[in-house]
Amino acid sequence: MSGTLYIVGTPIGNLGDMSPRAVETLEKVDFIAAEDTRVTVKLLNHFGIKKPMISYFEHNRRAKGEVIVDKILLGESCALVTDAGMPAVSDPGEDLVRLCHENNILVQSVPGPTAFATAVALSGMSVGRFTFEGFLSMNKVSRREHLSSIKDEKRTMVFYEAPHKLSATLIDLYATLGDRDLAIVREITKIHEQVIRTTLKAASERYAEESLKGEIVLVISGKPESEEDEVTLADAVSLARVYMSEGLGISMAAKKAAKETGIKKGDIYKKLQEEE
Repeated sequence: MSGTLYIVGTPIGNLGDMSPRAVETLEKVDFIAAEDTRVTVKLLNHFGIKKPMISYFEHNRRAKGEVIVDKILLGESCALVTDAGMPAVSDPGEDLVRLCHENNILVQSVPGPTAFATAVALSGMSVGRFTFEGFLSMNKVSRREHLSSIKDEKRTMVFYEAPHKLSATLIDLYATLGDRDLAIVREITKIHEQVIRTTLKAASERYAEESLKGEIVLVISGKPESEEDEVTLADAVSLARVYMSEGLGISMAAKKAAKETGIKKGDIYKKLQEEE
């Protein structure tokens, strides 16, 4: 008889948020699949738990996923944990969960803190409906496709971001979406927890020079219902700026933006020169 995979939520900052059931589960499983064993061993030491661990992360998930599944099929139970929060949310753990389902392995949850849900609650923004967008890709083509797909999104959008990538992401979001209300939620549940209520324009300018520390969640308002769908010169110029940030010259960026928006290249080029 095969064992069970437990998806165990761990604290996103404050160890006091670890649930008694999560501790009990980590104590009873045969082994733990951890995103970073160095991080998880600190958690285990805090609660006096000693268990064998298998490193399971983005770059080894295919090979290690098969190893983990084989062990569970032989009757061992496994707890899947990430460095912080719920595994399998914008996380390679989703592949392991899928593999277990495909192999008829029982998957059970031990819920814990989740950064995006907590940030949504803290933001003070309209979140009756929202869409979780995860991380923007660093691959230029994938990133552009992702940004293009959310341009007309009317629901509030939630993104994860790392501090060293914040400036580039804010610039790209402002160029794509225009100015929107924004809540930057950082260091959730930690001593320096902070909610910064601002706008995409103001934030893209401020954090071009000033940096923020800690893990960051961005909560961005959706497209207003009253906003016109017609593409404007400002939209085309913003798109051209995105192309310029990717290394295109001003002329080629204006040409590509003109092709995609229908706005005259000359008008886009002129506006970009005025802003130089």
